[in-house]
Amino acid sequence: MEKMMGAILPGNSTVELKEFDVPKPGHGQVLIQTKATTICGSDIRCIYREHTGKGAEGYIPGLVAGHEPCGVIVEEGEGLKRFKKGDRVIVYHISGCGVCNDCRRGYFISCKSKYRAAYGWQRNGGMAPYILADEKDLIALPDELTYKDGAQVACGFGTVYEAIEKIGVCGNDAVLVTGLGPVGLAALMVAKAMGANMLIGVEMNDYRIKLAKDLGLVDHVFKPGKDTLDEILKVTGGHGVERAIDASASDPGRQLAIRATREWGRIALVGEGNTCTFEPSPDIMHGQKTIYGSWVTSLWRMEELVERLVRWGIHPEDLITHEFPLEKADEAYALMAGGQCGKVAVVFE
Repeated sequence: MEKMMGAILPGNSTVELKEFDVPKPGHGQVLIQTKATTICGSDIRCIYREHTGKGAEGYIPGLVAGHEPCGVIVEEGEGLKRFKKGDRVIVYHISGCGVCNDCRRGYFISCKSKYRAAYGWQRNGGMAPYILADEKDLIALPDELTYKDGAQVACGFGTVYEAIEKIGVCGNDAVLVTGLGPVGLAALMVAKAMGANMLIGVEMNDYRIKLAKDLGLVDHVFKPGKDTLDEILKVTGGHGVERAIDASASDPGRQLAIRATREWGRIALVGEGNTCTFEPSPDIMHGQKTIYGSWVTSLWRMEELVERLVRWGIHPEDLITHEFPLEKADEAYALMAGGQCGKVAVVFE
């Protein structure tokens, strides 16, 4: 059987390359030649530094890492209904059971079945030249988008698109994003494409502040501090923003997103983990504000997002600042863990 090398994450801030068999697709499955796989913050938080993830984010040691893969189908299993050899595809990074209520809504991310398995977590992922995928987990990648665009759709851009659709963003809105890591930058890019009339970012990392400015994604950007709320109110005429998205996953960032939102405004929390401390009456109730929790996205919204990326003429790969071959995956993960970067990709020929 043909062999390949794949990257695994031992949980001690290192990467190991291990030999695997190139898999054979079974019924309803395809073999994908991986073209690009990007690194997610959850990979760093829950696997790379140490194996802290539980349940949906519980990594099975020794599996190929990488839950943001994109590539081309090179071998078909039996029983395929839509996709075929030669199709360019994005892999939705959770393979749900397909028959529970959440799966039937397209939200494989919320599947609670024992059959649920996430690529790069509970089944082999995209940090290898080939990935075995179920046909039901695939989204078609249009020719107008690159493989590096596609790698970022499921987890990064899909996450913020879902949140933005929940809170609604249009040309009437000033939008605040707290935390300008790859997810926060994606939120700015999508909000801009949807016509937001003012984009405000809050971030402490100088590299990412510069990246947001260089990409033309912010009208105003502030570092977090005791005066940040006043600065946001000042540039919004004292009113605050209509919409806010927290991608910082920090208590202060979430507090700021809530308090900088004007009356009747909407806030989406997409950053994973930690706490959120606020006073319900003055912070939410008296201002008639609404907070939305949003976790990744659904298959149908992913398809819709891909169509709209083409229509908007935007490319998620613009957020990729560094690319590495698989042989240097250790450098890729170390860079992502350090934070002096935008999005980091492992690319395959």
